[in-house]
Order: sequence, then structure tokens, then C-alpha cells
Amino acid sequence: MSGRLTVVGIGPGSPDQMTPEAARALAEASDLFGYKPYLDRLAPAPGQRRHVSDNREEVARAGAALDMAASGRSVGVVSGGDAGVFAMAAAVCEAIEAGPAGWRAVEFRVVPGVTAMLAVAARVGAPLGHDFCALSLSDNLKPWELVEERLRAVATAGFVIALYNPISRARPWQLGRAFELLREILPPETPVVFGRAAGRPDERMAVVPLGEAEAGLADMATCVIVGSRDTRIVPREGQPALVYSPRSAGRAAR
Repeated sequence: MSGRLTVVGIGPGSPDQMTPEAARALAEASDLFGYKPYLDRLAPAPGQRRHVSDNREEVARAGAALDMAASGRSVGVVSGGDAGVFAMAAAVCEAIEAGPAGWRAVEFRVVPGVTAMLAVAARVGAPLGHDFCALSLSDNLKPWELVEERLRAVATAGFVIALYNPISRARPWQLGRAFELLREILPPETPVVFGRAAGRPDERMAVVPLGEAEAGLADMATCVIVGSRDTRIVPREGQPALVYSPRSAGRAAR
């Protein structure tokens, strides 16, 4: 008997930023799998069982959840932000592809959530108002040389860049190196947004020019948004400045 597995994006942290669809999917699950800080954000449902694992155990978590779903239970796998952006949806899909035939028979769906770059961008204005990309600075699953290659390409092409997984105790130097590389391509006045814990009580937002951007302004709870050459800062008396990227570019801008 095959059950159901739903990968649920619970948003960046504020309950107000969790979608009604995500709340329903969580309430319907007999079992929830996830990283403890994410599960701790959720009110327990009656009779629901929770299966906690470390943030670096995505593959094992996906396999355990699929095993339970294949046995007939209704399983939820919890992701912070959006489940499909550097998160558990891809891990579960990889597990299904590589795993036993029974896992492919499990009913599977992904419930989207508000991802970190959207929550951070909304706090400061509209830095993602024109073409942008998201890039993870983690080199755990790809070589650092590929990260640098992609950074150069998107900065040269004029994309705004949202940097996920910018820094951690195990990866203390990558963000600083990324800023060095970006300063070779972009003007020093390019706005850089450091958005930490958007929507949570410990939220912190800072906007600095690329020429002054330092890795110490970020931690693993931070999403960093690096503007393009077109991204602007609009000062406002008595109000926080607005950071935005105009909707026109190239020939359209002229």
C-alpha cells in the first residue's frame, strides 16, 4: 500500500508568510520530517509524529520519509523558505530517481513557499524588479571553480544576484572571495543588501555599497542580494531608503 509524500515550503520564518496551502498540507500529515529549527516553528497537530534530523542529513531524511510514505502513511517533509529553491524538493526527487521502485509509486507533490530572496527584497523595496538569478555559495555539492564561473557570467550579463548559503563555520571564506570577484566587474557603488531572518523577531537588514561589503555582515541565516549596474537607491527623509532595479534595461531603457 502506497501513501503520500508532500514537500512543504514554510516560508522564511514568520507565520504570516506561510501560505494557507502549506498550513493545510502540514495539518494533514501523519508524520513530519525536517531540520529541528524548522519543525520548532510549527504548532503540533494532534497525533502527529515528528522525525528530526540535522541540516546536513538531507539524503537520509528523504529516504526515511519515502520509506514511511511507501508503507502507506501521509508524510510531510518540511523546508524553510521554498521547498524547491536549494532545498528538500530536489533531494526527494533525487532519492526517488535512485531508490527502489516502490518509492516511485508514492503520491508526491511540492507545496511552494516564500523563499528568502523574495522576503528580503520586499523589506528594502524591489531589487529584483528586473532580471535576476539565485546562486548558492555552498561548494559542498559543486566545485568552487563552478561558483566563480557562474558569478562572473551573471555579473557580466547584468543580473541582480541573490546569494544563498553565503557563509558558515565550515565555509568562512567563500563570501569574501565572491565580493572580491564581483568588485572586478561591478562598480563599487553597486548596492548590496544583507537580509537576515526576514520576518522573524531577530530580523536585520543592511544596505551597503559593494566597495564596502564585508563577509562579517552575513551569517547562515542571511540572504545577500547584489544589485546590477542599474540597481538604484532612493533616499527618503525620515524613512529607510528604497533599493530597486528599474523594470527597463538595454534598448528599452533608452
